Amino acid sequence: MATQERRPARAVLIWGLLAAAIAVPIAASFTSPFLEWRGPVYIGAGLAGMIALGLLLVQPALMAGYLPGLAAVQARRVHRWIGGAIVIALLLHVAGLWVTSPPDMADALLFRSPTPFSPWGVVAMWAVLAVAVLAAVRRRLGLRTWRIAHLSLAAVIVVGSVVHAMLVEGTMETMTKAALCALVLAATAKVIVDVGLRNKKTRPMRSSSGGS
Repeated sequence: MATQERRPARAVLIWGLLAAAIAVPIAASFTSPFLEWRGPVYIGAGLAGMIALGLLLVQPALMAGYLPGLAAVQARRVHRWIGGAIVIALLLHVAGLWVTSPPDMADALLFRSPTPFSPWGVVAMWAVLAVAVLAAVRRRLGLRTWRIAHLSLAAVIVVGSVVHAMLVEGTMETMTKAALCALVLAATAKVIVDVGLRNKKTRPMRSSSGGS
């Protein structure tokens, strides 16, 4: 009975911590003095980027089944929905920045920008779009190919997004941003390791008879 009573409390705690890890850095960003002179389009573009970064924390948790209250089928479905939300948030982020400064965005997309954070963000953007394309044709790829491609691109997305976010100064509060980025990196790394170990355990053993 005590174990059953602890389960709902544990689920509430996990979901609450996840929500706080995403919401607190976003809320803290609105205290930035750099936003006082920015227009609503720029602020909206920044908010879209922050939401996309926060959703990157949800994806590995869903993929590995760490979130309580969701069956495996439900977790995969939500994982796909969140993936779509990340694509939309990313496009809004890029579109908003394009509206506020087309020359800067053109330079960034062409890897000509002098700002050190730009190439990391652009690489992450193309990796997100590549995952979206591969997801649309994943049935043709085969499960093994899809998993390898998905995990590889996920690593590129996370590393590129985290470095991009950390190098951008002023939009997000430093400490909460660093905490969110660290959580995203840790969660993604854990899932990649866990999936690799799981595949290794389930891989059939080669027969040793009649061989070398």
